[in-house]
Amino acid sequence: MDAFTLQEAERQALLLSLKVAFWGTFASLPVAVAVAYVLARFTFPGKSFLNGFVHLPLILPPVVTGYFLLVTFGRRGPIGAFLADNFGIVFSFRWTGAALAAAVMGFPLMVTAIRLSLEAVDRRFELAASTLGSSPLSVFFKITLPLSMPGIVAGMVLCFAKAMGEFGATITFVSNIPGETQTLPTAIYTFTQIPGGDGPALRLIIISVTISMGALIGAQLLSNRMVRLTGARSQRPRSERD
Repeated sequence: MDAFTLQEAERQALLLSLKVAFWGTFASLPVAVAVAYVLARFTFPGKSFLNGFVHLPLILPPVVTGYFLLVTFGRRGPIGAFLADNFGIVFSFRWTGAALAAAVMGFPLMVTAIRLSLEAVDRRFELAASTLGSSPLSVFFKITLPLSMPGIVAGMVLCFAKAMGEFGATITFVSNIPGETQTLPTAIYTFTQIPGGDGPALRLIIISVTISMGALIGAQLLSNRMVRLTGARSQRPRSERD
């Protein structure tokens, strides 16, 4: 077999990792934007607790996070049992659980990037739009969101890259089932534990590094382009922007 030809198990792990990272990132994006907006724009009792809770997955060992997901979203957990019994949604030992674990582990990185971008938005643009009669919702979608788009893109890429490399929480929550929950990191771990698995492990490592570097470089280029576009747009007269 050619050294660069992927075996079926390797292809499954690669495709599943992309699927998990994609859905984990996009499913958590609206929540991340909302949480980042609250942390960036409001002061309230318990804000420090909320900020600490959001970033908890970065501090805890991933295995601990995976255990909490298992007891909460597992088939016998309070949320997992409710979703399974009422909506037929099952997370434990399914690819959906791997996506949930990836989303939880990447969520703090996404929130941080979006929050910093929101805090950098010039509030004078929002104030000007409000004085001209725009509703708060309209200001958010037409002014705040476009100007903070570079941070949103950066946060999504960071979350995607984290999801592609997530191991501890995933294997604890959904195990390592080939074709169902075996992602790139868990497949690499499996291949390193069996005789003759060095070749497949090396191929998957190269693929993982290539995807991560490509995503980061592409995101940087896209973010720079968006910074230029939003900067140019914000400097144009309002009559031209409308």
